[in-house]
Amino acid sequence: MGASAQDDDGRATESAHEQLARVPGNAHGRKTGKHLVGQARGDFEFRQNVMKPAAKNEAEPGLQRPQAGEAGEAGGGRRGRGGFGFALHGRVANYDDMELSREALRRYARHVMLPEIGLAGQKKICATSVLCIGAGGLGSPIAMYLAAAGIGRLGIVDFDLVDESNLQRQLLHGTSDVGRPKTESAAARLRDLNPLVEVVAHRERLTRANALDVLRPYDIVVDGTDNFPTRYLTNDACVLLKKPNVFGAIFKFEGQASVFAPHLGGPCYRCLYPEPPPPGTVPSCGEAGVLGVLPGLIGCIQATEILKLAAGIGTSLAGRLLVYDALAMRFRELRLRRDPLCPVCGEHPTITELLDYEQFCGVKPATPNTPMHPDEVSVHDMKRALDDPALGIRVVDIREPNEYAAAHLPGVMFLPLSEMQLRLGELDPAQPYYFHCRSGGRSLKLVQFLKQNGFQNVKSVAGGIHAWADAYDPAMPKV
Repeated sequence: MGASAQDDDGRATESAHEQLARVPGNAHGRKTGKHLVGQARGDFEFRQNVMKPAAKNEAEPGLQRPQAGEAGEAGGGRRGRGGFGFALHGRVANYDDMELSREALRRYARHVMLPEIGLAGQKKICATSVLCIGAGGLGSPIAMYLAAAGIGRLGIVDFDLVDESNLQRQLLHGTSDVGRPKTESAAARLRDLNPLVEVVAHRERLTRANALDVLRPYDIVVDGTDNFPTRYLTNDACVLLKKPNVFGAIFKFEGQASVFAPHLGGPCYRCLYPEPPPPGTVPSCGEAGVLGVLPGLIGCIQATEILKLAAGIGTSLAGRLLVYDALAMRFRELRLRRDPLCPVCGEHPTITELLDYEQFCGVKPATPNTPMHPDEVSVHDMKRALDDPALGIRVVDIREPNEYAAAHLPGVMFLPLSEMQLRLGELDPAQPYYFHCRSGGRSLKLVQFLKQNGFQNVKSVAGGIHAWADAYDPAMPKV
């Protein structure tokens, strides 16, 4: 859980519980009412037609894989029910004709020793191409383990630069890479890790205009994004191109993983979440934080699924959602079913080309020329208010105590948003206020709420303490 559409910093992603809580309640996951954010943990009964815990005595819903060494089709391995390992490898018609170098055999010896993989399975891995969307928290373990395993061609999509705050979890990048394009540092790291792998850097934002062309040359797509527009874009492009989409998401201490492959009978992401949550209802990783090791674990699960698909072994997560709670150290599995009414993969799809996904999700990417909201002021306005008490404007920091303790401005009133409802009486409706948070999202929502409740002279500081650090104090931690 990459800011780009491909980075894992400062973009919206759902927690496992919030995602599960807002699954619509009719038979096939269609939206039937408002999003149920905050649903009690473990309350899945009303969703059981779409998602239910996998029963131990039921057949596994994932795509079954035979062992690569079983007799059958060329290259080792007979395709199991729903298997698509062989369909991935249009470039290699017969694996017996593919030769691995002695260097490759030495490097991949521990794979070849496994009866389930063997030489035939390693050849399949080396013949597979994978596109990793995002070189951030999820993309780091995914790309590194795929490169180490010998994936033949590995594409990396990202347009962001390495930031110091990335280093807590994005192991593709080091301290010396700060300020460097992520695709550059990622490509250098991956080529050093395994020079036998072809690494292709796509330093660009994934959009409706380029997505099909970027995804088309690859066999498997892995979703390392954490913003809703790119997640829906990736899903729809994969469905249209009939590519398996290996999904992962993280939030604070929670994660999810699955494989979406409707062309093989499984569901797609829209079957689970037909519509995104309302803008601003799900905090970003940048606002909520994330346990540094969490994307490593979820990313490794995604990489495992990719290698299984490539080698044609095991049972995939297609038709299942794996939910992980790091605090409880607990995994939960939910069964997923394809929605026949899904607008992109259903029986009568209405989405047959890519959309404007920012508009669909109710967000627009900020640009240098994006005008401020009428309820916003700049950090320069906030500085004037702090420097000149005669203006009569009170500045209020609404971040949470852990954020405030890491970095705050002197002379600013501290009133955490989580305590606002109980302490609203401490604010004077006639007093002018400037509210700031980390990056401006929470404070803008608060100002709009206050204006509906009798406060008229209230403004949100655009960009929050991040904008302050950029403008006045570059050494300030962006917390």
